Amino acid sequence: MSDKPSKPVSASAIEKHVYKVFPNDMNAHDTVFGGMIMAKCDRLSLVVAERHSAHVCVTAAVDSIHFRAPAKGNDTLLFSLSLNRSWGSSMEIGARVEAENSYTGETRHILSAFFTFVALDKNDKPVDVPAVIPETSSQKRRFENAEIRREGRLKTRAELAKAAENEST
Repeated sequence: MSDKPSKPVSASAIEKHVYKVFPNDMNAHDTVFGGMIMAKCDRLSLVVAERHSAHVCVTAAVDSIHFRAPAKGNDTLLFSLSLNRSWGSSMEIGARVEAENSYTGETRHILSAFFTFVALDKNDKPVDVPAVIPETSSQKRRFENAEIRREGRLKTRAELAKAAENEST
């Protein structure tokens, strides 16, 4: 891993970042455009990755995006993101988005996703990042589950590379 001191999840996490939904955020179905929510998750994940690594970071993968419920006009979106685990130069960030009714305070879980970022040095080469220290039981669960997701991503990448190699021969 890295010779950099480990960092706790709380050192880079974002809790309940607020985004007020306006009419320009709506799609033809009169719900919030999913691509806008995904883009905001990507940008906020970048903040988490750069806080943790202290380097410029780039998105390497996005997986397991699950839209659980729609957000609607007049909702307020609450974005919570945290580092689940790091390996060498890569980091998995988990995102959870809730829609809050600003008038009643009722919240609905509308999206969960996982983003993988890679930290880069001044020459745009991958650079090792600090290990992450999970502090709570849910952070420890996400830490363990991140390894399972990573194994799946690596297996899929290897299978796709092999399939592409077979197609070219």
